[in-house]
This record gives sequence, structure tokens and C-alpha cells, in this order.
Amino acid sequence: MKLYEKVFFFISGHGRGWVFSSSDLMKKFTRQEADSTLSVLAKNGKIRRIARGLYDYPKFSSLLEKDLNPDIDRIANAYARKFNWRIEMSGDTALNILELSTQVPGRYVYLSNGPSREYQILNGISLTFKKSSLKNIGFKHKDSRLIVRALKALGKDVVDKDVIKHIKKRIDPSNCAKILDDTNLTTSWIYEAIKNICKVDKL
Repeated sequence: MKLYEKVFFFISGHGRGWVFSSSDLMKKFTRQEADSTLSVLAKNGKIRRIARGLYDYPKFSSLLEKDLNPDIDRIANAYARKFNWRIEMSGDTALNILELSTQVPGRYVYLSNGPSREYQILNGISLTFKKSSLKNIGFKHKDSRLIVRALKALGKDVVDKDVIKHIKKRIDPSNCAKILDDTNLTTSWIYEAIKNICKVDKL
């Protein structure tokens, strides 16, 4: 198998939507091999360059007949791996992802134990990392972090039936068991809201 095929096989093995940098390939390939091959793969349309030094293996929508925008949380985590940062989604970003925010779409903020930096991503997406003293949230799953951060940002008095219904539509029901198990030690009112989000609607 040629180097080009080996690198693409490694990337595609992570599935559509994976966001990565050459650093993610270092256990398998040298820096020179990774950088040169990623450039060729991007030129040939096998992967997509979404920012300087950052790529994705894009998801494709048959309905829209185009590649979908990269997942912002995967982008943030790719940077975190690249620079060995710990990161935490901001409440405003969680609200933005869940479309509960009145802020400008396409602007996302993550807290980081690294330096404050801002990156411009594909299609006008702006990603900012703000240096902060991070709390250890301890959630294993992305949806758990997303929901808890959003609910905390809204506050107990704002989270009503409409908010619950809105979030429910944006969460994959197949992840609910994991989310409930992952968040069972969080603040009681937040966990009650999560139980309502994950509750199966009666026919």
C-alpha cells in the first residue's frame, strides 16, 4: 500500500466528520510524510482544509448535494489535541450550537488552559479560545457537556417546557441512556431537566 493510501485509510477509519491536524498522524507517520500527504489529499478532494493546519474528512449531504459544515466541537478538540490544551465549552457556545442563543451564529468561544487565541474557520466560522481556570466537569459524552452547559447558562427560572422541547429535537434519542448515566451527579434541577429532555414521548 502506498503512503497516500495508508494516510487516507487512517483518516477514513475515523469516520466522516473527523477533524484533525498532522499531529494526529504522528504515531503512524513522520511529520514530513503527514504534511506532504495531507496537502495532496486536500488537493484531490479526499479531505478538506478548514483552517491553517486543520483538516476534516467531511460529511456529505445527499439531500443538499454538498459537504456539510464541520462540527465546531470537533474543531475545538482538534486544536486542543494539537496544542495539548484542556478545553471547556462556554455556556454561550452551547446555546449557539443548540440554537437557543440570540448571539451572532458562527461565533464560538471555548475556555482553555492555554493562551487566548482566535481562529477563522471555513465558511466564516470564528472560534475563540479564552484562557481560563477550568473546572473539571467530568462528563464523558459531548451531548452531556452541551446540555449541562446550556442549561446552566440559561438558569433554572428560564428552562421551561419550550426549552426542553427545543433541546429534545436536537439530541439523538439513542444517546439518552448514556447522557442520563453521565449526568446523574449533576445539580438536581439540571438532572430533572435532562430526564425530561430524554423522556420518551407517548404516542
